Amino acid sequence: MKNSTHHPRKLLPHPRFSAFLLVLWLLMVESIAMSQILLGLGLAWLIPFSTQQFWIEQSSMHHPLLMLRYAGRFAVDIARSNLLVAWQIVSPVERLQPGFVCYPLSLRDDFAITILASTITLTPGTVSAHISRDKKTLLLHVLHLKDEAALIHEIAERYEKPLKEIFQC
Repeated sequence: MKNSTHHPRKLLPHPRFSAFLLVLWLLMVESIAMSQILLGLGLAWLIPFSTQQFWIEQSSMHHPLLMLRYAGRFAVDIARSNLLVAWQIVSPVERLQPGFVCYPLSLRDDFAITILASTITLTPGTVSAHISRDKKTLLLHVLHLKDEAALIHEIAERYEKPLKEIFQC
């Protein structure tokens, strides 16, 4: 028997997330060719549409213009990290110091945490590996870990602090 509170699927369930996915796609492929825009639009619709049943709550973005600044910073960081990782790869392997870091989360909004984890994963040299059940810790794998405290501080200032402003959490 189906639940009577079942909600029909919306055609565009998360429009801001779709916009974010489109921008993210175009940044990843480093192209604004019409074919990439169309593919990005398709993915930006398909992903939220096909996953909407798994979303617990609708997040509320309080400062959308700050998200543009965040995306700009993220684009610069991707370019910078690509260069750094390329340099680390062509340098002698013994210079690399991979490691895991337990990043203490201060965000409480699920969507903001997802954006933070995605930002970390999409920035070359770092991967979000696991979030604790209580959503207070994000396990990261880092290709070259020089200073754990400095990395935690950088993530907190460059990404988490702006996300707190954007989502008021």
